[in-house]
Amino acid sequence: MMGLAIPRHPKTFSIVLLDYSGLTWIVKGLDAVYPMGRENILMVPGPTNVPERVLKAMVRPLISHRGPEFRELYGRLLENLKKVFQTGGDVYPLTASGTGGVECALGNLVSPGEPVITVHFGLFGERMREAVVRLGGRPVEVASEWGEAPSLEQVKEALDLNPEARLITIVYNETSTGVVWRMLPELGRLARSRDKILIVDAVSALAGEPLPVDQWNIDVCVAGSQKCLACPPGLSLISVNERAYQALRENKHRLFYFDLEAHRRFAERKETPFTPAVPLFYALDEALQLLFEEGLENRIKRHAACAQAFYEAFDRVGLETISKGSLRSNTLIAVWNPPRVDGDEMRRMAKEGFGVVIGGGAGKLKGKSFRIGSMGMVSLREVSLTLRAVFESLKKLNFSFKEKPERVLEEVEGKLEEALRKLPKLRLS
Repeated sequence: MMGLAIPRHPKTFSIVLLDYSGLTWIVKGLDAVYPMGRENILMVPGPTNVPERVLKAMVRPLISHRGPEFRELYGRLLENLKKVFQTGGDVYPLTASGTGGVECALGNLVSPGEPVITVHFGLFGERMREAVVRLGGRPVEVASEWGEAPSLEQVKEALDLNPEARLITIVYNETSTGVVWRMLPELGRLARSRDKILIVDAVSALAGEPLPVDQWNIDVCVAGSQKCLACPPGLSLISVNERAYQALRENKHRLFYFDLEAHRRFAERKETPFTPAVPLFYALDEALQLLFEEGLENRIKRHAACAQAFYEAFDRVGLETISKGSLRSNTLIAVWNPPRVDGDEMRRMAKEGFGVVIGGGAGKLKGKSFRIGSMGMVSLREVSLTLRAVFESLKKLNFSFKEKPERVLEEVEGKLEEALRKLPKLRLS
């Protein structure tokens, strides 16, 4: 056996040996490989913290994506994803970001020159509108101020004025503002009654908000791996029903990499049209198993309970959230920076002092707000640490609290602990 010693890391490295015959690494002293230091808790809008079980799944040996082992894996993923989307249609994991999935949906369905009803109330809805423009479509905008949401009546009016429009697009859970559009079931019924195709960006909603795709008459729905599924980033998940397949055949141009009919043909033999990110498929397989152990309904309840803890705590100490009332998201809490408080400095202090990474504002809210991603395996520990990090950092920045933060923390943590006690405990490693 031949060995190679790697130079000693100044603080934590012990020894690393490379066994050439076995092509394996024996690594001791992880800080030598990951010099970032201690592990931070990700409380950003994505990616989220990934459970040890899911991380371990990624290091399995690679397999041929044209072999029987992959067909078994892919077939299982196709069936399990249908359960999560609650659909009898097709669901495909695409090797792409969530934005790639949205572009896949729009690129298959938007024809040049046609009007598209685009409902938007934040950055990601505006990005859908921009994608429609780049594909040659003509967006008919149904919009509201950021932090608010358009009404169903506005959508009806747009449909009345544009009866030739075939498509309606909307972001279910707007990650830039923490606004969730809870009229999606009504929109689905409206779209179906007018024979329109409803395309939904649910990237930050799947498994964190209710989303029965078939029951709500959603024709195409896009989600991401790195949000409430607690999987690494890199996969987009897209559900497609028969109505959508019929509509895309009317499209005047066809995609290549994102051709949904090609995905359908290959899925019949449990394969993908192109080389997939096999390690991410392993991770998704394990993440879905973890989800089923918890139960989809229980996971949504856990997200709701954790979000409620954040909202109550922030309301009581005098921090103003961007979304209000029934528009508040289960998965994304967006908060205005307090007057005379540097939000970026607060986030820096939270990371350096507590190891909690909080997101900044997005789009035109950049520099004016901060965002907490309460997603994935978030539970009492993550909520408590994040609230303590925010409150202690604000205290050092001379924020004037409406209520004593210590008392608020104690009471909010108690309520959350009681709510979570009713839900199943999970084996994460």
